[in-house]
Amino acid sequence: MAELLLLTGVIALVVLAFWLTIDSDDDNGGGGLMQPALVPIPVRAGRARR
Repeated sequence: MAELLLLTGVIALVVLAFWLTIDSDDDNGGGGLMQPALVPIPVRAGRARR
């Protein structure tokens, strides 16, 4: 019984390590969150006069 629990634990750790290495959101494969995309916002060239 102890061998079965040990084997199950080892398999679970291997699967978890594999899942954490392949489950990456960014392009460089380092894990973590994706960086936000910078979107240009058009602004007026001059200030509005009052």
